[in-house]
Amino acid sequence: MSLPPASSSPTIRPSVDADLVAITRIYAHNVLNGTGTFETSPPSEEEMRARRADVLGKNLPWIVLELDAQVVGFAYGNWFKPRPAYRFSVEDSIYLAPEAMGKGLGKLLMAELLLQLERRGIRKVMAVIGDSANLGSIGVHRSAGFEHVGVIDSCGWKFGRWLDIVLMQKTLGLGDTTPPEGTQ
Repeated sequence: MSLPPASSSPTIRPSVDADLVAITRIYAHNVLNGTGTFETSPPSEEEMRARRADVLGKNLPWIVLELDAQVVGFAYGNWFKPRPAYRFSVEDSIYLAPEAMGKGLGKLLMAELLLQLERRGIRKVMAVIGDSANLGSIGVHRSAGFEHVGVIDSCGWKFGRWLDIVLMQKTLGLGDTTPPEGTQ
């Protein structure tokens, strides 16, 4: 797949079931060729359908980016941890097709994802970035206002080498200055 002419404007919208073929293809490429995810075998379309349903079932966003009516990226937020006290904190995930990388599209997806998360009452977004050499993802997060929190050294093994994870965070809205709406 090639990118459309530069005059084509990207569109970001909520994902729909028909996007799962493209979502699965994009993620599979990242699993097989990148270190941004520590999965080593690409999940099936049915598994991606289940993951998307889980996110949407929590009233969290799963969005896609289109160029010339072709999905070339997706992003979502999911609970950082499953326990109830974490319900105002999410981990973000953003993946692009290889031909869409390095063109600023990740920044567009990130901006929209953060906006949608804040609208849903999320106060903290964590990035758990696979591979400390993943400068693209680190840069996208930094440009969106995430701050570096730390590195967990050599905690993943992929492509015959040890990989770190980089931890970054961003506060949304009122952050921890007030209790979340509807809580005490």
